[in-house]
Amino acid sequence: MAKYIYPAIFHPEDEGGFSIDFPDIDGCFTCGDNLAHGMEMASDVLPLMLVELEDTKSLIPQASSINDLELEGDDFATLIACDTAKYRRLLKNMSVKKTLTIPSWLNDSAVAAGINFSQVLQNALRVELGLPHPFSTNSYE
Repeated sequence: MAKYIYPAIFHPEDEGGFSIDFPDIDGCFTCGDNLAHGMEMASDVLPLMLVELEDTKSLIPQASSINDLELEGDDFATLIACDTAKYRRLLKNMSVKKTLTIPSWLNDSAVAAGINFSQVLQNALRVELGLPHPFSTNSYE
């Protein structure tokens, strides 16, 4: 299963911001400077923890009903949704460093022309592999 929805409890902090925990997932907690930041952080930590549980073939806990949560003081609960397949694709799109060798004269000419080596290599690999440009609506570009 790649799509999940879990309740998160937002605890207002005295100095401002929120601490946030997911009562169904051990060790799944975060914080935010304000509500928007807290929602962003909660939406980031949940798939991170669930990917770890999936990868280690650990039991994925059943989500509690938001109505069954016990809240204190000014705490409030909300549901956070995530897609671990989408999160994995995001992680796989992170850059990796590669070392390569080219002739000195070619390097000098490219530097003088202001060439972005990383972009040229990415474009060349896409062409070589027959892959579309990631922002293209035409799969033949």
